[in-house]
Amino acid sequence: QVQLVESGGGLVQPGGSLRLSCETSGSSFRFVAMAWYRRAPGKQRDLVARITSGGSANYVDSVKGRFTISRDNNKNTVFLQMNNLKPEDTAVYYCNAQIFNGVNYWGQGILVTVSS
Repeated sequence: QVQLVESGGGLVQPGGSLRLSCETSGSSFRFVAMAWYRRAPGKQRDLVARITSGGSANYVDSVKGRFTISRDNNKNTVFLQMNNLKPEDTAVYYCNAQIFNGVNYWGQGILVTVSS
């Protein structure tokens, strides 16, 4: 059974930084893409950043220049470095991983709160 476990969330002041990690286990396949989504209070879950196994990354406009997604293909692990955090970044962040046939796997989510 594939499992994704996020870590690194918490409370941070505006302008601060956090680094999210997502460790995976149970997959026999390399993930063709890994991503971070978030769900802000009262809103739907939206894509934040996505990275392919080849290292190609894309970001939602609101985090460009502040967030960096990276991955360790050997460990099937993905990271999200978040700098200059803003109150509007407050959300539950979810790790996502996709295998070659399009099947998606999700983590349980981790809360990031940006507040003074």
